[in-house]
Amino acid sequence: MDLEEEEEEDYRSESRRKASTVFSVIASVLSGFLGNWACFKVSEMLNVPSQAFPAAGSQQRVAPAGQSRNKVVLKPGHSLLDWIRLTKSGQDLTGLRGRLIEVTEDELKKHNTKKDCWTCIRGMVYNLSAYMDFHPGGEEELMRAAGIDSTDLFDEVHRWVNYESMLKECLVGRMAVKPSPALQAHTEKTESTHLNGLSAPPSLRPEPLSAPLPAKDHRPRYDWFQTDGTVNIVVYTKRKIPSAGCAVVDLQDDNLRVEMLLGRMSYLLYWRLSSRVQDHVDVQTAHSVGKVQLCLRKSVKEKWTQLGQSLEHHDTFIQCKDRGLFYRECVLLSKTDVTHNTQLLRLQLPPGSRMQVPVGRHVYLKTSVQGTDVVKPYTAVDQMLIPPSQSSAEVGSDIHLMIKVYPDGVLTPHIANLPIGASLSVGGPEGSLTLRVLRDVTHLYMLAAGTGFTPMARLIRLALQEFTVIRKMKLMFFNRQERDILWQSQLDELCTKEERFEVQHVLSEPADSWTGRRGRIDACMLQNFLERPENSKCLVCVCGPAGFTESAVQLVRQLDFSEEELHVFQA
Repeated sequence: MDLEEEEEEDYRSESRRKASTVFSVIASVLSGFLGNWACFKVSEMLNVPSQAFPAAGSQQRVAPAGQSRNKVVLKPGHSLLDWIRLTKSGQDLTGLRGRLIEVTEDELKKHNTKKDCWTCIRGMVYNLSAYMDFHPGGEEELMRAAGIDSTDLFDEVHRWVNYESMLKECLVGRMAVKPSPALQAHTEKTESTHLNGLSAPPSLRPEPLSAPLPAKDHRPRYDWFQTDGTVNIVVYTKRKIPSAGCAVVDLQDDNLRVEMLLGRMSYLLYWRLSSRVQDHVDVQTAHSVGKVQLCLRKSVKEKWTQLGQSLEHHDTFIQCKDRGLFYRECVLLSKTDVTHNTQLLRLQLPPGSRMQVPVGRHVYLKTSVQGTDVVKPYTAVDQMLIPPSQSSAEVGSDIHLMIKVYPDGVLTPHIANLPIGASLSVGGPEGSLTLRVLRDVTHLYMLAAGTGFTPMARLIRLALQEFTVIRKMKLMFFNRQERDILWQSQLDELCTKEERFEVQHVLSEPADSWTGRRGRIDACMLQNFLERPENSKCLVCVCGPAGFTESAVQLVRQLDFSEEELHVFQA
């Protein structure tokens, strides 16, 4: 069993253990509030070191049981914007009249009722009582966190939820916890933070320095060499790399951060360079041998005695879910209408950044709405369904995102109104899809609803170009009306050009002139769609709104598809 197989088995085992306890509470609570807490700017009150965790039940990764987040209909006047207005009204939401206190474990346990609901997240205690009626998951879900340290439960859902910003006016204080000597030594190396004069507690779970590895060393390694004018860094990943690449490079001032996304593992190199270099970084990838080479141009032609000073978590190889988010400022280059309510955004990375987003991965958009940071994940797509080949110099310099604008949403109307040239923070990428799931697959089936099509778009291209063993790939695409179908003409054109690809459109509210399928997903529809030819290996990918995803997963399982034959994204 090689490393990736062991990772796969560990991941499935962990998912099965957690499936019954996935905590949709705080995250669905704040899922509309979506924010980042690994690399955020200092807020008005709180800047606490945060830990990374993607979760088996996160918005882009559904638990094996197909569990979806519970949602309730909020009362009028209890939207996200209403909550933001309340927090800025000056009303006392903690009951402490602005005082910050240290809270013991015994004291925390006492506050476990709807009208007196305290919880602890990453060492900080919040009074959630005022938030009860604003919680999209309902009072019952939120009360699961009452009177306890809910950090682990929170971590199982959304690591990017910006609870610090959204609950800053609900802050009671910090837990009275004494860190161990080892943790204290760790935190002394990091920059201290303060909260209204109160020192933030040390991180209770620092990012691990490495993951246990088997006896055979599958760990990537690097080397570097230089000329008078250039510095070259070569990373040997020791595995084949997909054509989309896996390198995420950020050169900010004199700091160079290089992350390799290798399946569910992340390899990080991080230096403060010995001397200044030009902003542009050239990234070349030898896919078949798994080698990535970076070329930097020196600002002054001279010999370096060393590459630079190692920064935090340099040369670490850990699971992606344990790696903190990293953000960079991007520029909005263009917005193109895809449908009446969906736009294709083109974002330009900073000159010193290159981001090769693996297929099926998502990035996080972060921006400020009424003074509050709001973050949401979006799956990266290509400029077209089957784009023309790009030169290596262009690869990784732009990001394309297909975003549906919701009139009553918080983030998307703001993005839709941004002028060309505006800035957006982009974090990630992240995601659970690994190419191992496509190994030996002969029949690839995709069930998508609405913008759940976005992860399928690059998956289709990847399958056509790199997986010749796939004999048939079929997409069943669900929408309300024909005008809602994303890239309809491109999908139809691909069907005529590629005999291995087939698309079936299904509309729930079709016009009388519609001649295609009608209705919603059901067993009869899937039974005819999900064929099992003899000597075939099938994979079914699902993505769409929570209700669609849950129904699709149940129906696929009823047709005797195993967990290994099912991969679920969640839109």
